[in-house]
Amino acid sequence: MAAGKVEEAFRAEYGRAVAVLTRVFGDIDIAEDAVQDAFTEAARRWPAAGPPPSPAGWIITTARNRAIDRLRREAARDGKHAQAALLHAAGEPDHDGGEGTVPDDRLRLMFTCCHPALGRAAQVALTLRLLGGLTTAEIARAYLVSEPTIAQRIVRAKKTLASAGVPFETPDSTERPARLASVLEAIYLIYNEGYSATAGEDWTRPGLCHEALRLGRLLAELMPGEPEVHGLVALMEIQSSRLAARTGQGGEPVLLLDQDRSRWDWLLVGRGLAALDRAQSTGGALGPYTLQAAIAACHARARVAADTDWERIVALYDGLAQLLPSPVVELNRAVAVGMAFGPEAGLELVDALMSESALRGYHLLPTVRGDLLAKLGRDDEARVEFQRAASLTQNARERAVLLDRMTACSPRNGG
Repeated sequence: MAAGKVEEAFRAEYGRAVAVLTRVFGDIDIAEDAVQDAFTEAARRWPAAGPPPSPAGWIITTARNRAIDRLRREAARDGKHAQAALLHAAGEPDHDGGEGTVPDDRLRLMFTCCHPALGRAAQVALTLRLLGGLTTAEIARAYLVSEPTIAQRIVRAKKTLASAGVPFETPDSTERPARLASVLEAIYLIYNEGYSATAGEDWTRPGLCHEALRLGRLLAELMPGEPEVHGLVALMEIQSSRLAARTGQGGEPVLLLDQDRSRWDWLLVGRGLAALDRAQSTGGALGPYTLQAAIAACHARARVAADTDWERIVALYDGLAQLLPSPVVELNRAVAVGMAFGPEAGLELVDALMSESALRGYHLLPTVRGDLLAKLGRDDEARVEFQRAASLTQNARERAVLLDRMTACSPRNGG
């Protein structure tokens, strides 16, 4: 078994293992250390012996045993009784909390991490690290901030929860609505990392998409009266329908307008449109996830790219920009404007974003600008933008596409 497979297992099972161990021992640091130890042991043993039949079960069992060994040593050394109590709890069977309880360890820990003692940014950063298994670099990329900023948020969040004596237990149904926005944001960002991987050799990470969608569906069952839960599920269902078509046979990216739509999963499209109907059926103002799902639905309803209703997409982005003002939303809106009203109109909006400090170092800004310039025949300028975008992305597949586009704009290719 190659080291890459161990890393793949780490990414896939880290969140689940930490969630289970945190529930058992009630301590994030114990859970994280034990899971890290288990994966270190896996990296040592699996390449030679091969993976066990159930890698997830092996990791959780090994991590649990490591945690128990640690607690025994500390209890014997310090004469403490708290660790002994944890050991006793670790041996007890899990009990179903009954109707209305959160039905999944990872979803439980998400609600716990989103405790009101923490600020919104800290809640989501901690959740993404513990349960999404995202690195600090990936989280920083999602927020367009530096890695040290995210690392500090996570450390401070853990200290705040520890000093406040926050119990790692499921909040009751009256407390959940106050934490819902942060939980939704965390699931959304986990999904986004799966849909467009920040770094590495793969264009997508479907495992993260499937996990985020699974959590979203569970959340919809738990809180069926919350329209934005259904909006997020709708968005993920529709986006997931395209996963198979987003890569070619060699793993290369295939952009939306070039995709073979017969490869889309139309069962998932149907599920997504049904969830969107549920989100919209309340009659109230649409939230940001429902608006994004409505944008995705515009693409899903167009069986060929030329039939896409870009003017409606622009109108939906107008609403999203009012609810969720951000440079990234404005950049996406500029793309839609360029498709609906021509590249000059889109470029005017993109040029207005060039001074946005939050987009400094964001590779999609020069990517979009290069695309619009190429459509206008301004190939020299487009080539510079694609080269800059390629230097900024950390994803190898995306870099290759951008370098190809740069080459296509060179004089020897006739522009």
